[in-house]
Amino acid sequence: MRLLGLLLGLLALGGCKLPEPVRVMSFNVRYGTAADGPNRWELRRAAVFELIRAARPDVIGLQEVLAFQADELRAALPRYGLVGAGRDDGRRRGEMVPIMYDRKRLELVDYGHLWLCEQPDRPGMKGWDAACPRMATWTALRFRRNPLLTIWVINTHFDHRGPRARLESARLLRKLTDSLGGKPIIVTGDFNCPPGSPPHEVLTAETGNLAALHDAWQALELPEDGAGTFNGFAGRRCGPRIDWILFSRRFEAVRAEIINRQVQGRWPSDHFPVIVELRLLPMTDTGVL
Repeated sequence: MRLLGLLLGLLALGGCKLPEPVRVMSFNVRYGTAADGPNRWELRRAAVFELIRAARPDVIGLQEVLAFQADELRAALPRYGLVGAGRDDGRRRGEMVPIMYDRKRLELVDYGHLWLCEQPDRPGMKGWDAACPRMATWTALRFRRNPLLTIWVINTHFDHRGPRARLESARLLRKLTDSLGGKPIIVTGDFNCPPGSPPHEVLTAETGNLAALHDAWQALELPEDGAGTFNGFAGRRCGPRIDWILFSRRFEAVRAEIINRQVQGRWPSDHFPVIVELRLLPMTDTGVL
């Protein structure tokens, strides 16, 4: 019976072979004009670039990226395409939440941006009780060797002060992921709140459909104790895990890691990056096998 289901799944994909697991990274790189003294951007950017090269992710959701940092990331990592927009004007002003993708493996099909506020199409708008404008960037990425397969990646950064803004932002993103139905969806971000918080519950609430999201760390039953992702450039986990990678039921989590080591003798950012491997599952007419 399972073999029959597998054959049906392959037929639903046009007979194409499922790809190898997708390596996904979420990484808050700390904005480049911060007064961080010995940890300022120009002294640690090489460590950021080297960390990404060594990890070899297929997809990266970055947070706190200013336009000049995006330019430097493009130049230092030519293997990757980058899609992003400044949160203040929808172009280059303000922090971005860009998505980078390995151009040798993935092709950009479509992309867009929305602002986490009551008017999601208005750049620069603050939502609810947020301290500053917040946004999300999304991409549709097609596998070059499996052109019938496309994944949707959403990257975001929730507000650090406004609890209502975080909750409403989660509801807004959940509407977006639900609208994608059974498509393969990955969500990356700095959510500024821990697992079990109301925003996390909104995003991971089981709705009985293929759009339901799962937290990769939890799916693998990894311990939350000692899994904090903010480090304050001190190399110590400060607080809970606030950087997550979520995925829809079209995937299963293979492994997950918080990269908590120095690169070139320094901490690349005040957040530890998270990296997850996700395997795409075959489909039948009634859902995932």
